[in-house]
Amino acid sequence: MAIYRILQNSPLSPEDISRLVAAYETTLRALGLIDRSDPITELVARKIIEIGQTGVRDPLQISKLAVTDLGAAS
Repeated sequence: MAIYRILQNSPLSPEDISRLVAAYETTLRALGLIDRSDPITELVARKIIEIGQTGVRDPLQISKLAVTDLGAAS
C-alpha cells in the first residue's frame, strides 16, 4: 500500500499511523479505487498525510477533507 511506503520511516506513533491508514482506506473506497497499485493511490496517501499533519485526528473527517481537496466531492 502506498501509504505504508510513505510512512515507513515516519516518526509518527502507531496510533497516528493507524488513524491515517483508516482514513486512507475510507478515501480509496469513497473514490472507488480498488487497484492498490494504481498511481493515484499514492496521491491519495500524500493528501491524507498532509491533512493529518494539520491536526485533524478523526479518520472520517480526514477522508472527507481529502475527497474534497482531490476534487471528487459530489
